[in-house]
Amino acid sequence: MTEWDIKKLRILRTLAEQGTVTRAAEALHMTPSAVSQQLTNLARQLGVVLLEAQGRRVRLTDAAHLVLRHAEAVFAQLERADAELAGYLAGDAGEVRLGAFSTAVPALVVPAVAELRRAHPGVEVRVRETEAAESYELLSAGGVDLALSLAAHAPTARDRRFTRVTLMEDPLDVALPPGHPLRDAADLRLADLSGDPWIYGGSGPWSEIARGACEAAGFVPEQAHSASGWTAILAMVEAGMGVALVPRMVSSRASGVAVRVLSRDRPTRHVIAAVRRGAESAPAVAHVLTALRTVAAAR
Repeated sequence: MTEWDIKKLRILRTLAEQGTVTRAAEALHMTPSAVSQQLTNLARQLGVVLLEAQGRRVRLTDAAHLVLRHAEAVFAQLERADAELAGYLAGDAGEVRLGAFSTAVPALVVPAVAELRRAHPGVEVRVRETEAAESYELLSAGGVDLALSLAAHAPTARDRRFTRVTLMEDPLDVALPPGHPLRDAADLRLADLSGDPWIYGGSGPWSEIARGACEAAGFVPEQAHSASGWTAILAMVEAGMGVALVPRMVSSRASGVAVRVLSRDRPTRHVIAAVRRGAESAPAVAHVLTALRTVAAAR
């Protein structure tokens, strides 16, 4: 029977995710030579060629992709086994490391932690603010147990490494300066603001969301100012420097600006939670997911 080495299979998966031996070694806190040696040993154990030279890099062979398809099922089953064992040993207790994007921390994570302290005081949550790409790298590598992100920036549902749970829809509202002529308009549409100066990020996901929403409403927004933090964006709106699209999770706590719900052309983003496939049955992780769902449903 073929010998399957879980440690070496994880190294192969990390190489597939990171793209190069050097980056895989960094993610695994190993040396590149140690990574190469482990994969050479794995190829010998399995009796197939796993890597082929491609210039200065290596690429995974078809055999390597076949091995990884089966390995993902093994990893998921091991996560389930760990979850059941953790539940048996710890009962209603445990630590969950959670990575979340910035606006989700005060809006979802903090209330969920408060809910857990009441319902399951033995469950401890350690929170880490992360960008979407970083949170999934950490989740895959075991650096966090649960990741919160926007659906648009998460791996697809077909990614066999993770189980995704949709938590909520987060509509986008428009923030207007206090004296804006449309602050009291009865039927405000995004297209009504096509002539206004806009404030949004210079690059990255939020820049794409803001531009895409405006373009879907029929105009290209004039970017008057660029900022990535909501405190800075809302301060500029309050000063009359422009208008901005703001997630409901942020606009519900905004002050000093006129926040209007769009009657039409209202864009919406979706917030999801993800865990390593199989880990959702761990009692502590399941309690955190339940608390997040409860908070999200109440918004």
